[in-house]
Amino acid sequence: MSELLQEFLLYLAGSKNYSLNTINAYASDIADFLRFLESQGLHLNEIELTTIKGYLAFLKERGYNPYSMARRLSSLKNFLYFLLEKGHIQIDFLSHLEGPKLPQRLPKVLSLEEVERLLQAPDLSTPLGFRDRTMLEVLYGTGLRVSELVRLKIENLNLNLGLVRVFGKGEKERLVPLGEIALEYLTHYLQNIRPLFEGSKSRGFLFLNRRGGALTRQRFWQILKGYACQVGLDVSKISPHVLRHTFATHLLEGGADLRALQLMLGHSSLLTTQIYTHLDLKNLKRAYEKYHPRARE
Repeated sequence: MSELLQEFLLYLAGSKNYSLNTINAYASDIADFLRFLESQGLHLNEIELTTIKGYLAFLKERGYNPYSMARRLSSLKNFLYFLLEKGHIQIDFLSHLEGPKLPQRLPKVLSLEEVERLLQAPDLSTPLGFRDRTMLEVLYGTGLRVSELVRLKIENLNLNLGLVRVFGKGEKERLVPLGEIALEYLTHYLQNIRPLFEGSKSRGFLFLNRRGGALTRQRFWQILKGYACQVGLDVSKISPHVLRHTFATHLLEGGADLRALQLMLGHSSLLTTQIYTHLDLKNLKRAYEKYHPRARE
């Protein structure tokens, strides 16, 4: 079974061009199901619809919420479809397999006042503090995913045009505008702060740690949580993705066009972007430069 899983993961990395984070998530989900099969004394060719339903019940007993169960089921279905297409298994129930019903979950967002408190938390008199403020300004000012933020390279920036080239899920490329405030911080950071950290490990990455290497997603998360605690924000409400949701929501509240927002967020489907319309639907007109709170001040 492990060989089939490895074949599937190589397929995701090659043909699908999925990111390492996505591949790791698939590996974890499917490995868990394979352990469940082993505990039941079953092989892949012996899977029936009742087997999958039993696995979902098993997940529920372990305390998994409907969203986590749905994600694991999605991973499993993709794995089984792959094996079916490759002729490794023969099953006929996949089209009838339904996941748990999901309650509508609106994204958490910060208020403008909370955003301002968070942005002003770093100490600008220190190099690390200025770096952190620049990262926060860019993240809130662009709606990037944290993985996209830490992977940015200097060559991805066009400060003259006020644009950043981003490589998102599946290495899909998009251009995202930068507001004036983010541009000001980036310009100063590149000229005066980043050279203090730069070293042999930098490899052109935009945001560097104190040893000169690229920041990790985990380290940025720690930095964000630290500033949230510092200014008295609810830490359970703070994450890099919350800043992405906040970016999107504040743009819509200002009147930005939903399709422009879709392009900036890198959503392949407008349906994904439309979750934000549950938060605000007023006068969708134009995009970033006119409506983002920190695009012009």
